[in-house]
Amino acid sequence: MAETYDVIIIGSGPGGYVAAVRAAQLGLKTAIVEREHLGGICLNWGCIPTKALLRSAEILHYAENARDYGLKIDGTISVDAAAVVERSRKVSGRLNGGVGFLMKKNKVDVIWGEARLSKAPAGAQPGEIKVSKPTKKAMEPQHPAPKNTLGEGTYKARHIILATGARPRILPGIEPDGKLIWTYFEAMVPREIPKSLIVMGSGAIGIEFASFYRTLGAEVTVVELLPQILPVEDAEISKFARRQLEKQGIKFHVEAKVEKVEKGADTVTAHVQMKDGKTQKIEAERLISAVGVQGNVENLGLEALGVKVERGTVAVDGFGRTNVAGIYAIGDVAGPPMLAHKAEHEGVICVEKIAGVPGVHPLDKKRVPGCTYCQPQVASVGLTEEEAKKQGRDIRVGRFQFGANGKAIALGEDQGFIKTILDRKTGELLGAHMVGAEVTELIQGFVIAMNLETTEEELMHTIFPHPTLSEMMKESVLDAYGRTLNA
Repeated sequence: MAETYDVIIIGSGPGGYVAAVRAAQLGLKTAIVEREHLGGICLNWGCIPTKALLRSAEILHYAENARDYGLKIDGTISVDAAAVVERSRKVSGRLNGGVGFLMKKNKVDVIWGEARLSKAPAGAQPGEIKVSKPTKKAMEPQHPAPKNTLGEGTYKARHIILATGARPRILPGIEPDGKLIWTYFEAMVPREIPKSLIVMGSGAIGIEFASFYRTLGAEVTVVELLPQILPVEDAEISKFARRQLEKQGIKFHVEAKVEKVEKGADTVTAHVQMKDGKTQKIEAERLISAVGVQGNVENLGLEALGVKVERGTVAVDGFGRTNVAGIYAIGDVAGPPMLAHKAEHEGVICVEKIAGVPGVHPLDKKRVPGCTYCQPQVASVGLTEEEAKKQGRDIRVGRFQFGANGKAIALGEDQGFIKTILDRKTGELLGAHMVGAEVTELIQGFVIAMNLETTEEELMHTIFPHPTLSEMMKESVLDAYGRTLNA
């Protein structure tokens, strides 16, 4: 007889495992199905290992510029690519084991295999999934399954949550081969640092890899189809970030398209159609395809059950509910923004709605922060200036430069600025945008302020510690009202 659960979650990425933990906390009998790695792409092949790589690049940058801080390093500073990758994989492995511990601690059953929905929940009748041996080979290195796992078979649940994540989008004719053309998987485990690199796409993934490889010595060229790099960011922030990255030696071609790629023995040649319509050939040792991701919606049995899929992701409402009762979707498979923290919050909202927790609010995507961990870092939340104007909002815009902040100057990080957008009539904080050192840590202050519906008056009367980078947050709001104190 098939084991029956209150909730079965398919996929153990940030959305899936957090949803499982919250469901267990609420007293629901819970299981999670995973075919590759606990922690999903983010923990094993995305958010966490890339930050470990970028940290190595950051340390190298400081070592090479030690004289700026009155320090002298004798001898040659070199990059050991294997050791950099090994550190990144160790970081990932440690956290992978942590997810296994959380499942055991919260008494969540882990079902190891590939799931396919065979029946949707109907009224009081549970739905059904069949778990089989994975057809997809796991990326190496693979972490072992935890001891508290079940295997192939049929399982039933009153509620089924899809948290299957996403994968790199592949363009016809520019398919990754693992050697010359990489996705982010191969880009995270290079055997050696290429001397030259083409990055196709300038979203967060593309720019982070461009920054990493440039710092480690590669000649990097970024090709972007749209008019600005980091397309989802405020145009002013994007322009500043581009200038700083160009100073580091990264080349950009915007409003440009890679038409085809020719492979050599150990090089690639990209045929790039430029803004003026002319085609330019760009040669490099490797090419990273970072043109976005697409949801993992295939082979789940969604078509047979009538689950609606739009633009490659599962259509859901603000609580993760699909058009079929008892079936839900969260995280990347449920559409943009495709961010780990958005997935986690969606998982909590979804499970709490299932459990009948009072006062559950639907996800507000405009309050989901975005972070890019290049150098300089970029972070934002809410409306851009252009979006606010398109909505017809009467706004005030404030800015404050890193060069006027004591802590930034002391750190030797005086390049960057913070920009705030407020409603002129109500003082509501509509958006906040940052570029500079540690802004990925600062942005959460504005996220909290927006979630609490804070006004400009409350921000102006909040005491920020001195000396800190956070003082610039207050100063940017003061600037919107002509009241800046330190500039």
